[in-house]
Amino acid sequence: MSVTDDFDPDGVKCVVWDLDGTLWDEIAVESATDDLPTPRPAALAAIDALAARGVLSSIASRSAPSVLDRLDAVPEVRERFLAPQVSWQDKSESLRRIAKDLGIAVDALVLVDDSPYERAEVEALLPDVRTLAPEDVPALLAAFEGREVTAESRERVRRYRTEETRRAEGERFAGSREEFLRWCDMRLTVGVATADEIPRALELAARTHRLNSSGLTPDRLRELAASDGHDLYTARMTDRFGDYGIIGAALVDRTHRADGGAPAAWSVPLLALSCRVAGRGAAAAFLFRLMERAREAGAEEFRVTLRPTDANLEMRILLRQAGLRRTDATATPTSPAATATATATAADSAVLGRTLQGDLPGSPVWLRVSDREDTEA
Repeated sequence: MSVTDDFDPDGVKCVVWDLDGTLWDEIAVESATDDLPTPRPAALAAIDALAARGVLSSIASRSAPSVLDRLDAVPEVRERFLAPQVSWQDKSESLRRIAKDLGIAVDALVLVDDSPYERAEVEALLPDVRTLAPEDVPALLAAFEGREVTAESRERVRRYRTEETRRAEGERFAGSREEFLRWCDMRLTVGVATADEIPRALELAARTHRLNSSGLTPDRLRELAASDGHDLYTARMTDRFGDYGIIGAALVDRTHRADGGAPAAWSVPLLALSCRVAGRGAAAAFLFRLMERAREAGAEEFRVTLRPTDANLEMRILLRQAGLRRTDATATPTSPAATATATATAADSAVLGRTLQGDLPGSPVWLRVSDREDTEA
């Protein structure tokens, strides 16, 4: 696949590099010494440029596993790569393992490999993965030029390295999964987005797929967030290992009734969370806190726009577990803002809703949830 064919840089989360003939010129296993070949300066510069834009790098090399051990002895090179795979297995299998280890979709990977055979193998078995020859890398970098880089993007590689530490600690932990999560001392804070958080919310709308309710575009999100009757909420999480940063965004339509009273329902045209927090209860905690805030504001019903996709099964399960069910009832728009929200619901989307009366689901016991207003008081 050409780098210029229907290429969306927002969909790229990790570039996977071959070693022999790609990262360096020689064949590592044929070296007469334990020294690795010298990496190509242009390749290292490209990896650093991608990292500055929040794009991870990994390795998929069909070679002896001992090459990875030798790479560990060169920390200034090794630290550039996450979840590297060096073995005699097929490249397609290595890409699957990298995606699993990083917690991202396989189609968020790009493979750079000098071998037409290896690229063809990946294209045949993983047709959604873009493959490039080394000479295509400048075009790849050019595709990112002019795109906004958020503070979260610049920190992404470091946070994934922290995640490797977190995962290693989890594997060594003697207790249960829940006991480990409690030990992590995870804290989630929720609040209306500040001006400097809006770019990250737009980024989540563009880049998340597994935990994205509707696929609302960043441009549409920006437009709705600026309209009357809407609030953009964000969620930030920390634990004993460090700061996850802003991991969630939700657009809330709180349009008041024509009589000036409290809204009968809070509608959420978009709920999106980073895949980095999948499996830790953060998505549920964010959703449940929004439901609580809606009830505190006087709303009687909570609604979420859902556009089912192959990728967002996890989000669909979460919404069902939260008690939201498809509803055919549609509120009559009472303002231009409400009309805009209704228009944002695509033909292939549904509105799920539930009453806010009675008991609401509680956040996972290992997560401490607070409102930003409380933590900043």
